Amino acid sequence: MKRIHVVAAVIRGAEARILIARRADTQHQGGLWEFPGGKVEQGEGVEAALARELREELGIEVTRSRPLITVSHDYPDKQVLLEVREVDAFTGEPHGAEGQPLAWVAARELDQYAFPEANKPIVAAARLPDQYLITPDGLEVPALLKGIQKAVASGVRLIQLRAPDMYDPKYRDVAVDAVGLCAGKAQLMLKGPLEWLGDFPSAGWHLTAAQLRKYAANGRPFPVSRWLAASCHSAEELALAEQMGVDFVTLSPVQATQTHPDATPLGWEAAQRLIGAFKHPVYLLGGVGPDERERAWQVGAQGVAGIRAFWPDA
Repeated sequence: MKRIHVVAAVIRGAEARILIARRADTQHQGGLWEFPGGKVEQGEGVEAALARELREELGIEVTRSRPLITVSHDYPDKQVLLEVREVDAFTGEPHGAEGQPLAWVAARELDQYAFPEANKPIVAAARLPDQYLITPDGLEVPALLKGIQKAVASGVRLIQLRAPDMYDPKYRDVAVDAVGLCAGKAQLMLKGPLEWLGDFPSAGWHLTAAQLRKYAANGRPFPVSRWLAASCHSAEELALAEQMGVDFVTLSPVQATQTHPDATPLGWEAAQRLIGAFKHPVYLLGGVGPDERERAWQVGAQGVAGIRAFWPDA
């Protein structure tokens, strides 16, 4: 069965709302919502195909776009390769030129709409930011909380509370305060035993590679309404993350780091190959900072994650 090559767009408009379109009932996956786009013709470049499709479907001209995510998906009756680009600048007023209903939706509300199965990772990518802040260890609690507060105030939207040196009760106390600091402004990801899940219902969970190996066979430990992430370092761990049903992962180390000097870096080329075989958002971690964000996009990553390079001077 030939894989159908499709290009789609996550189009961001006023107030960062995202444009989605409803598929005609007569189409494959009819009646569901989708990100605008269509088939890439033979010999046509992805950007050219996107420009053509959005001109035909919506009556707009793309003036700026970048890679967001690539997803391979197998339906029972067809196989698709979806190359998705984020469009944040265009001319013209989008309208359903082919009669399709359109909706401008806040990113946080996307999961309330029914999309084809192949679009689920795109929904996650559209909702996630391009940077993932991981808190440094070794800080006293006031400095840690002040740093989180400062990061949230500066617009950081995804934060992992990582404190490997803290004993469990202390971590849980800090987590309560961090949840309050992030409420309504940033998504907090916690780490720790899965037995704690019920105690922090608004937080997402970031699994260690060891937890992946232990629990992957059991599948996702909570509903899709909460974010689930995992730390991965190899194709094997990415496969376990897929089995567990994660929403996104960190992949590390891309380059040599001070914190893990003995770890062998993946390098950019190997990271790109691993991302290409995985269909969920990936943050590159280890020896990367905000300056590598665009390079991360070009190799297929959601963005970059880090500790030192991202931590505000509290």
